[in-house]
Amino acid sequence: MKLKKGIKDLVAEAEAEIETIDAAEAIKALGDDRFVFVDIRDVRELDRDGMIPNAVHAPRGMLEFWVDPDSPYHKDVFAQDDKTYVLYCAAAWRSALATKTLQDMGMTNVKHFSNGFNGWKEAGGPVAERPKKG
Repeated sequence: MKLKKGIKDLVAEAEAEIETIDAAEAIKALGDDRFVFVDIRDVRELDRDGMIPNAVHAPRGMLEFWVDPDSPYHKDVFAQDDKTYVLYCAAAWRSALATKTLQDMGMTNVKHFSNGFNGWKEAGGPVAERPKKG
């Protein structure tokens, strides 16, 4: 099958339109209550690799539904206009696409960081286990 656009094209197009910070900047923002880190990876990745301490987990497949206040799945954590949402995934591909989608939905307070969670760990960022429910 020949695609009109591959994933590299889609990510490059998204990156041209979104704000990307590097992992060092993201690490500096950790603990600053103006920022909400949003982990969009699959739950199995969180269990296997951990996550940024106090990050919100919003699976990529539900993100738009959780952000939209008109959705029956809306989460209040995404209704804070005074916060900047910093999305991340493993390698910054999914987070680039997700950041672009949220921008397309009208969010102006969203960005992601380069190299994703892998880059975070390489830069010495802290890692926590995924909080267990129940």
